[in-house]
Amino acid sequence: MRRRDFITLVGGATAAWPLAARAQQSAMPVIGWVNVASHQDYAQPLAAFLRGLGEAGYVDGRNVSIEYRWGEHHDDRLPALVADLIRRRVAVIAATSTAAAVAAKAATTTIPIVFETGADPVKLGLVASLNRPGGNVTGATQLSDELMPKLLELLHELLPAVRVMALLVNPADPMLAEDETRQVLPAAASLGLQFHVLNASSESDFDGVFKKLAELQAGALVIGGEPLFTSHSEQLATLALRNGVPAVYKGREFAAAGGLMSYGSDIAESYRLAGVYVGRILKGDKPGELPVQQATKIDLYINLKTAKALGITVSLPLSGRADEVFE
Repeated sequence: MRRRDFITLVGGATAAWPLAARAQQSAMPVIGWVNVASHQDYAQPLAAFLRGLGEAGYVDGRNVSIEYRWGEHHDDRLPALVADLIRRRVAVIAATSTAAAVAAKAATTTIPIVFETGADPVKLGLVASLNRPGGNVTGATQLSDELMPKLLELLHELLPAVRVMALLVNPADPMLAEDETRQVLPAAASLGLQFHVLNASSESDFDGVFKKLAELQAGALVIGGEPLFTSHSEQLATLALRNGVPAVYKGREFAAAGGLMSYGSDIAESYRLAGVYVGRILKGDKPGELPVQQATKIDLYINLKTAKALGITVSLPLSGRADEVFE
């Protein structure tokens, strides 16, 4: 081979490499991620999802590509975000909040959907049953709505003399707000409590919530399991302590940041399970044949330092049941 021919051949191959790399990248399956919150607020759950996806053999940018869509706490944006992912012909939709899952379910019956939700997916109409989802939808759940009465009972056990309590929900997520209210009100009535439902649909509403609690002379607060509250759990814990309000929430971060008590399943585990399922579907599993997974371990966290600051004595039996205490 002549030197000039060799140089031409090598030069042509070099020019072709970027094209080949782009072709390989474009051939990657694409996951459409949609969530009602924001990337900054959901960094830890997203990391858990990516960990589960990695356990199934997929790494973003290496052998799969992820298109992210965030609602920035505006539920009304979700249908358009899901529609955009469908137009992009994603291989699977990871609908990782309750409202996102409902929007995805309403938008397509053909693209596989993997949800993560704290609500009951059967009641939401996402699946026919937990064991046999059917259709194009499956996922992971914390079933946190079933924990709501337990959160109230724990507050009552800790504060038996308090007769007025409140529940915080997000009216912008009406399905979850109504479900949580329906769960808690009968439990409050059975305990003989005067109970109020308060609303917050943005971070700017939080100060008003604690002002309203003072006006109502409410002695304790149960915080609902909505993504807005999850992503601002540390801020809510700080406000509760600053305003002298005993409060309970489902995530460990709340108690660790100064909230009185947390009780719930591990949200990171639920997101990890969702990531594993996305990977399995990319490998060929059918979503309708994958049973809905549940993060079944429930943990109790108590902040004894906060209890002391609020003048609350935590009984030994209750502190003994805690999986972790903060002192």
